[in-house]
Amino acid sequence: MATLTEVPVRAARAGTPPPRRRAGRTLRRLPVRILVGLLVVAELYPLVWLVLGSFKTQDEFFSKPTWALPESFNLDNYTEAWAAGGLGRNVLNSVLVTVPALAFMIVLGVAAAFALEVMVWKGRGTVLLTFVAGIMIPGQMILVPLFTVYFQAGLTNTLWPLIITYTVMGLPLTVFLMAAYLRAIPREIFESAAVDGAGMLRGFVSIAVPMMRNAIVTVALVEFFSVWNDLLIALTFTTRDELATVQVGLLQFSDEYGSTQYGPLFAAISINVLGILVLYLFLNRQIMAGLAAGSVKG
Repeated sequence: MATLTEVPVRAARAGTPPPRRRAGRTLRRLPVRILVGLLVVAELYPLVWLVLGSFKTQDEFFSKPTWALPESFNLDNYTEAWAAGGLGRNVLNSVLVTVPALAFMIVLGVAAAFALEVMVWKGRGTVLLTFVAGIMIPGQMILVPLFTVYFQAGLTNTLWPLIITYTVMGLPLTVFLMAAYLRAIPREIFESAAVDGAGMLRGFVSIAVPMMRNAIVTVALVEFFSVWNDLLIALTFTTRDELATVQVGLLQFSDEYGSTQYGPLFAAISINVLGILVLYLFLNRQIMAGLAAGSVKG
């Protein structure tokens, strides 16, 4: 029969810490767990408050406390926001702007980064610094000249000013990040492909792009958030309500006298936020893999 002094010894041999050690470890981790719990509550509370507010009527916003639950959970606010508020049209415009801008940004950015990092030619360091310098130029400084150019070119009543502006403003960061990811790929891989007869185009399509898949997804999602959530550029180049994106469309829930329909506004914001959150959760694994790939140099 085992004695009391033999229990910790057997527990240690079995790989299980004794009760006192487990209790001490739990107490040491308790402040960290409390802090993490508070951070989770601080992150989730605004989202829960937003979703609950999307079910309230206009009278509930003025007569009830802000933390009060809605009297009913109907979808009237969502229907009004999507149809009467024009949110469906705004979402379509945002998609028509974001998808081409991201496509141009990724294709041109990855190709430029490959030419700057893998291909050897005179002056590539200066060109890379020129791209990096574009990150430091504030976008607000070039809006008025761009609007003048788009107006003279007859593009102001289309979505092309948004697509072109987002592509050009996102290229410096895309090239810089893609070059950093390409720097982590061993050069011996491209040299072996060249020995086997592969040209630069084949090396780019068959080697560089597949190896950078997670990095491309990460950069594309970062640029997606930047384009989708933009208000200043979209508000500057949007000349008609039919061309308004999501962020510009949210301003239409307030009239010229300052009256705001809070229920439909909260419903529209909830659709926007929850849609982006679902996209991020769906691509979370690729994002983490891309970040890890960019932090290690091969």
